[in-house]
Amino acid sequence: MMMTEAWRLSATELAARYRAGTLRPSEALASVLARIAQANPAINAIATLDEAGAKEAAAAADARFSAGKPLSALDGVPVSIKDNITQAGLRCAWGSELYLDYVSEHDETPVARLRAAGAVLIGKTNVSEFTLGRGNIDTKAFGVTRNPYNPALTSGASTGGGAAAVATGFGPVTLGTDGGGSIRRPACHNGLVGLKPSTGRVARRHGLPIILDDAEVIGPIARTVDDLAATLSLIQGPLAEDRLSIGVPGPHEEPPPPKNLRVLYIPQFGDWKVDAPVAESCAEAARNMAALGHRVTTGKLPVDLALFEKHWPTFTQGGLAWLLRGKEWRGKIGAIYEEMADRGATLTAADYIDGLAAFREVQAQFAIAFQDWDVLMTPTAGALPWPADQFGPPHNRAFTGIVNAGGLPGMNVPCAPSADGLPIGFQLIGPYGADWLLVALARQYEAAHPWADRWPPL
Repeated sequence: MMMTEAWRLSATELAARYRAGTLRPSEALASVLARIAQANPAINAIATLDEAGAKEAAAAADARFSAGKPLSALDGVPVSIKDNITQAGLRCAWGSELYLDYVSEHDETPVARLRAAGAVLIGKTNVSEFTLGRGNIDTKAFGVTRNPYNPALTSGASTGGGAAAVATGFGPVTLGTDGGGSIRRPACHNGLVGLKPSTGRVARRHGLPIILDDAEVIGPIARTVDDLAATLSLIQGPLAEDRLSIGVPGPHEEPPPPKNLRVLYIPQFGDWKVDAPVAESCAEAARNMAALGHRVTTGKLPVDLALFEKHWPTFTQGGLAWLLRGKEWRGKIGAIYEEMADRGATLTAADYIDGLAAFREVQAQFAIAFQDWDVLMTPTAGALPWPADQFGPPHNRAFTGIVNAGGLPGMNVPCAPSADGLPIGFQLIGPYGADWLLVALARQYEAAHPWADRWPPL
């Protein structure tokens, strides 16, 4: 394979070629860097490119493969990191002018685990300001991030830079965060798999402040289930300093292909509308799931959505107000964030306790629901991508945030695209700790309805 084609390879394919000696990590990196130089101006996915650090890491991987001593399934594989996840020695701007000079001395825990596994960290991807955007990425600091399937449209938020990067061939894997859908919806809008892990599945330490209580987690986005699974296996696991990561239930590896699962398909949450192409594609996916041998029933969300929606702003607004204390921020952040911070400053401790109590009730209701169902299935995003410089329609985000409040694993899986080729995805939701069940089910679906050969025209 010519060097210029290596950017199209999955992590699994790269590893196989490295082991066979037909491709070196440094050659794969050169291909990815050339692809970034060629395509990034059209989509603006990359916030900071660490070319020197990546070349050094790739050269070290070359030596390990030459010696027959690779470190892991991702050794030598180019991986990008969302720009709200700290990486030692690199700027971590959080999409904001307030943090343009912030450089961490530490790797966030999953970044450290990827580095120890030999992954080639290529740089940071664009993110909506403070990861609290309204469906798109358009910041004073870094500009607009666009969808490679149609650069006039958004790639989603807040991991829109990472999802656009993987979809375009800037490395087969990216690490993102999800506090309300920020992994799953960008994965949906870019035709990728993306996992929001169970709270605590991926330990955290040495990162930026977590402003959404324990609802925000770190997880992978990839083109294939193989690549996502390889990444999850490396970044998961407990850390003594992160008590949330202690005691997360298993399984901790992928189980055999699931059979005869009880799947509740929920085509609509409350009165939120769903764009017709999304509804049609996801309904077809539910039928496909039944054809795989699972018992699929269509019904309503068995959890109080209104309870979640009433209290969720407490965490977004209060969290931002807390973050900005003591900083000169007026006029330096987006207008919607100024409004959020002002509202957050009026909240009381009692309001926050009310929000925590609501989260606990949502978690209890989900636990009861999963006595009757093995998996819930929904559309991932209620809308197709919209103009990149505009906020998203509210119904786009209806299906994802309550999963964060529940602390549950949620995964986007690509299904049939729209008539004009825009990606669409459905969401799998599992009980707490059932991350690997979702991976196994997504793999089963992928085998019957593959998507990895869909590439944007960019």
